[in-house]
Amino acid sequence: MNNLDNGQDKRDYSAKPDASAAGDQESKNIIELIAPGNLAGLRLDQALAQLLPQWSRSRLQRWIGENRISVDGTTGSTRQKIWGGETICITVGLIESDQSYQAEAIPLSIIYEDDHLIVVDKTAGLVVHPGNGNWHGTLLNALLNHAPQLSQVPRAGIVHRLNKDTTGLLVVAKTIEAQLDLVRQLQQRTVKRYYFALALGKIEKDGLVDAPIGRHPVHRTRMAVVRHGKPARTYYQVLEKFTACTLLQCSLETGRTHQIRVHLMSIGHPLVGDPVYGKISSNPPAINVIAHLPRQALHALQLELTHPDSRQIMRWESPLPDDMTQLLQAIRNTPQSTLTFS
Repeated sequence: MNNLDNGQDKRDYSAKPDASAAGDQESKNIIELIAPGNLAGLRLDQALAQLLPQWSRSRLQRWIGENRISVDGTTGSTRQKIWGGETICITVGLIESDQSYQAEAIPLSIIYEDDHLIVVDKTAGLVVHPGNGNWHGTLLNALLNHAPQLSQVPRAGIVHRLNKDTTGLLVVAKTIEAQLDLVRQLQQRTVKRYYFALALGKIEKDGLVDAPIGRHPVHRTRMAVVRHGKPARTYYQVLEKFTACTLLQCSLETGRTHQIRVHLMSIGHPLVGDPVYGKISSNPPAINVIAHLPRQALHALQLELTHPDSRQIMRWESPLPDDMTQLLQAIRNTPQSTLTFS
């Protein structure tokens, strides 16, 4: 897949941390940004929410109110406009200590690590970030145990997520500088992510779903293709065709919540095992073995990005997990299936 540039200003607005340690409560990082021209006309808090998505807008607004953000050397205000080229400085404190941000001895499958990055091969059932109903036992808790210095990085260095029951590759930044660089790469759509997806029904040829995604208008815990949603593009390539399902390789140009799951459902081919967006009963008769997968059949198999320090292109791959491997083998062994390989 060729990743397309999103038109973002190319001037340097990466973070330039100036770290100074002065006790647990006084440790600070100064982040300096140059406002890109494509954010011209936005309020300061709106611009910062786009440049620093690892922090919530409410947190950024609070920092503005606490006089921790300056624009061209003058204390910033929430309502002031950004026009491009301004130097924005943010004084960042350590992540607040609360019960959900605690180190926990949870096993991790780490396939790569250096002073800047950790690449995790996430298992099914592992929630990435604490949230409603999952305040402990998350990837974030495991990362804080594995690398305690991540307590000084927003969200323990997490820059993108996988759903609880989606397996595969996820990158974590070990420094604020690396995190901001990776966030910028995600915004510019230069991070390449490929997935194996087993979808219900027969998909005859490769394709693209280009449809905006937003919160479902009725079921607020779900996402949906909606007219005023955020732009979302998913490419899919047919790998194997069976009687009742199709194995796809999907690649993302954008990274919306539940994107592959929502897009495949929107074209009538939800993921096998998806408890939210797909039900076997609503699709053509399926091979019995399909019903036994207790999660959505989605695996992040490949990740490619530019290393935030060396600037080298790096690529990692993750083999299919056992449950998907066994399911595919069972489908291939059934007399009802007809196999083609491309």
